[in-house]
Order: sequence, then C-alpha cells, then structure tokens
Amino acid sequence: MRVLRFASAAQAAAAAARHVADCFARAMAERGQFTLALSGGSTPWAMLAILSDMDLDWSATHLFQVDERRAPDGDAARNLSHTRSHFTDRIGLAESRIHAMPVTADDFVAGAHEYADTLARVCGDPPVLDLVHLGMGGDGHTASLLPGDELLDVTGADVGVTGLYQGHCRMSLTFPAINRARNIMWLVNGTDKSAMLQSMIDADHSIPAGRIEQARATVFTNIPGA
Repeated sequence: MRVLRFASAAQAAAAAARHVADCFARAMAERGQFTLALSGGSTPWAMLAILSDMDLDWSATHLFQVDERRAPDGDAARNLSHTRSHFTDRIGLAESRIHAMPVTADDFVAGAHEYADTLARVCGDPPVLDLVHLGMGGDGHTASLLPGDELLDVTGADVGVTGLYQGHCRMSLTFPAINRARNIMWLVNGTDKSAMLQSMIDADHSIPAGRIEQARATVFTNIPGA
C-alpha cells in the first residue's frame, strides 16, 4: 500500500484526481474502456470536480457505485445524486454508462443479484473493475461494509445488502468484488480519522477497512503520519 500525505484536503483531492486519470489512461490503452466504482460522501466532491474539468474523453467509461442507500431516486441521501451533480452531468456521460444500484427495487436482495449480473456483463466473470474508490467512516467502515453487519462475512457474492445503519439499509460491493480490482484508491481526510486510518494501514481486521486488499492500493490523505 502506498500512503501519500498532503498538507491540505485540496492537495489530496488534486493528487487523487490525477491518479484516477492515470488509471483511466492505462485502462483505455490496454482494454479500450475504463470501469470505475465510486463511493459516496462529501470527501470525493472536490476530486470529482477536478476530474470533470480535465480534457479527457470519458465516453468509454462505465461508472459503477461502490454502495448506495435505499432511498428514492433524486433523494439527497443518495450517493448517485451527488455523483451526478459533481461528475457525470458535468462530463456528459451517457445514461447507458451509468450503472446505478437498483435500490428502489421492491425486492432489495434481488436488486443486489441484478447489480452483480451487470458487473459481470461489463467487467467479466468474475468481474474485475479497473479502479475502486473508497472512503472511510469514523467507525472504520468502508463502502457499506459496516462493523458487525452480516455483509462482512459474505464471500460468495459480489453485491449484498446491509441491515439498518444511520437510518437506511444499503446495497454495497462486497470484499471479494473490491479486492479483485486492478486498482484501489482511498481518499481519507480529517484528523478525527487518524486512529482509524492507522488501523487500516496496519491491516487491522477488527475494522472493515483493514480487510481491504493492500497490494494494489494507494491512500491519499491530509492526515499527518505518526
């Protein structure tokens, strides 16, 4: 794992955007398409805005979600709402290339199976994403892999659903789907996450973030080292 520390959140976001662009360029040269899975939260907004201003042809990109809350389309709680406003609307990515998690499906579990099928159709079977972007919560969760949730133990599926957490059930990529990616990147800012970041770097399996594959991972952060 590479850990790159910066003096500010803005500098970390800019470096993270350059990393996404580098992964994009390699994927396009090697496979002719770029498969990117984005996490939610407010931390990636600056990175996405920088990416959207880059002179890149995103038309061969397939955009997936790392996780999503079960909420109506357009709801402010939805990660997709912010991904659209900060990135896909700005780059004009075709709707056919935006693979939204079907969190409004009546059968939530069936929706997770449907999303796994979409991943396999676009990214191979088993699916291998070019880049998975992750953040980390103050409790050490990443994606919607939450402390104590049954989804942590799922090994035979690439997409699953969680119990209730902070007011919403969620759909999420599982550890196998994330850890299979060609590249994994973290954008983690805020000194309140310092202890959890160190636990993650130490591969502490007592927190979900510590169970993410490190060999192909890069961390961008404004949190000083010890």
